Amino acid sequence: MEGIGPPLVTPFDESGDVDHDRLREVVAWVEARGVDFLVPCGSNSEAELMTADERAAVVETVVDAASVPVGADAAMIVTPFYYDHDQAAIEAYYREVADASPLPVYLYAVPTHTGVRLEPATVGRLAGHPSVVGMKDSSGDLAAFLRTRRRTADAKFDLLVGSGGLLAQALSTGGTGGVLGLANLAPAALAEVTAAHEAGDATRARRLNAALVELNRAVTAEFGVPGLKWAMRERGVPAGRARSPHRPPDADARDRLGELLAAADLEA
Repeated sequence: MEGIGPPLVTPFDESGDVDHDRLREVVAWVEARGVDFLVPCGSNSEAELMTADERAAVVETVVDAASVPVGADAAMIVTPFYYDHDQAAIEAYYREVADASPLPVYLYAVPTHTGVRLEPATVGRLAGHPSVVGMKDSSGDLAAFLRTRRRTADAKFDLLVGSGGLLAQALSTGGTGGVLGLANLAPAALAEVTAAHEAGDATRARRLNAALVELNRAVTAEFGVPGLKWAMRERGVPAGRARSPHRPPDADARDRLGELLAAADLEA
């Protein structure tokens, strides 16, 4: 899993059911614009609002529709949360999961949702496990990302950033790509950032990424999944509706998102 991968949105219809036809269209749309892999049933997929059977059906649809690697080829395991656990307990948990998993395991740290961080030293030790092959770091902490890269440099370990505003910087510190909510909306623009980095033009990569920072914040931290799906629909992408208890963006949010979309060169 290297390059750009969207945590793929799940289209729901007006009744709140998964719309598998629209899901196939979303897969085709992002693939045509240069994504390298797909991650169904992530945070932006509203997986926490789906049943286990619905999640399985979504993964099956994405695998069937996709021509790039899909998260079903590996397991992205979020840190245990709700109860407090120290780093030793979290490390032991991941080792148990990796020992039992028939799939390669990616660690997943998303402190904004869980309140739990994976310390670089913990990741460095886990990177020595043969089934632990990478990590998605959504902490937004670039210094910690660099420390993690240094502790995993001797392992075959994919270090993926989860914050779209930091893609260029993460790549320049040795990151291998990103699992980015913004990639549902602006896959071509993010692919251009990675292409500039791979061509050795770090200045252009940072400039392209900087132009996406406000839009990224709007469709993640500010207006969340409903805002992301609204913006996708404005681009003609059949993202469907967000599932309850999410609510549609209000008029002010729509105006703000519309301004950002108009100002962005998303096919650049």
